[in-house]
Amino acid sequence: MAILVCGGAGYIGSHTVKELVNTYDVVVLDNLTTGFEQLIDSKATFIKGDLGDSAILDEIFTTHKIDAVFHFAANSLVGESVQNPLKYYRNNVSATLVLLEKMIEHGVKRFIFSSTAATYGIPDTDMITEETATNPINPYGRSKLMIEQVLADLAHVHDFQYVVLRYFNAAGAHESGEIGESHDPESHLIPIVLQHLLGQRDKISVFGTDYETADGTCIRDYIHVTDLARAHILSYEGMATGKITNKTYNLGNGAGYSVKEIIETCQKISGKKRCD
Repeated sequence: MAILVCGGAGYIGSHTVKELVNTYDVVVLDNLTTGFEQLIDSKATFIKGDLGDSAILDEIFTTHKIDAVFHFAANSLVGESVQNPLKYYRNNVSATLVLLEKMIEHGVKRFIFSSTAATYGIPDTDMITEETATNPINPYGRSKLMIEQVLADLAHVHDFQYVVLRYFNAAGAHESGEIGESHDPESHLIPIVLQHLLGQRDKISVFGTDYETADGTCIRDYIHVTDLARAHILSYEGMATGKITNKTYNLGNGAGYSVKEIIETCQKISGKKRCD
């Protein structure tokens, strides 16, 4: 049996594939709009195509014995989702519905969904748990929550299992150094700071210095990308052994770091002191 990884050429998807191929047969589906083929482990089977292409999905499910789908493929820029909501509902919702329809049609019963802490919006508590009310404030968060609701409805009427994983902020790179973050344009804080310290970026823009935090800058919860990858695999194995089914989990470390702390830590580790 194999695992289909949708969006396996992206940041989190490629790290998950690299972990999966040590134990499982892996098929990667990615249209390379934001992903990179060179990030895909050579032991995986790569198919270039769109998530919403019924013919490609039929071919994959017919040719390969797929036991589960790990779904990473999505547009994920909050600001862009506000400016172009239809793109997010088309790619994150409509295309995923095609995937789910084909899974049901071909009898594929296990689904690991890459969701987001953006489904919570701006909660009135510092510590967000899975019981915190969802109230997304942008189309990106709403598109993810829509699919979460679809999954719950499917599980009521089909022999279908899912795990929803709501990420906080993914960071880091694989310990081999072979793959890491590569966004265009880069939108994640740590690589932006490192690019600046290496002279590849003129400046770092800090958006807001009057937050109610110790140093006035925004605090975020970070989780290492390899931990995210392993959480997906543990979720799949939990479903396969009957230990978990139809669950939602937050993925973070429970502690936050401010923008200023991240900048200062990068400076300390690199021995460079730009940020003029």
